[in-house]
Amino acid sequence: MGKYLLLWFPMILIAIANGALRETWIRKHVDELRAHQISTLSLLVLFALYTWVVVRVWPPASPGHALAVGLLWLGLTLGFEILFGRYVSGSSWSTLLNDYNLLAGRLWVLVPLWLAAAPYLWFRLRP
Repeated sequence: MGKYLLLWFPMILIAIANGALRETWIRKHVDELRAHQISTLSLLVLFALYTWVVVRVWPPASPGHALAVGLLWLGLTLGFEILFGRYVSGSSWSTLLNDYNLLAGRLWVLVPLWLAAAPYLWFRLRP
């Protein structure tokens, strides 16, 4: 599992680059909610490509192992989001939780769900 822990760290860089694109370009053309939605969808695509490569190059040993990798990535992502958002960015709990509000048009919940499912999905779909 150690290599999958290390393979999670590039996802931070991918997410930061995606967020920078949102703030420097997308937000100039659309409102904040639409920018959030576009950015979330682009991050899902980027993470899909990255996780596909990871599973192709370093395949998990079994379907159960692939599920464990997804749960590891889910935990790391949520932990990072909470720690960084709350204690580095200073976001309130309500601001952090608002990103998970699908009824308000916030799509962020799809990102951790995708990271939990992607290793298993790509493992099952590999040739």
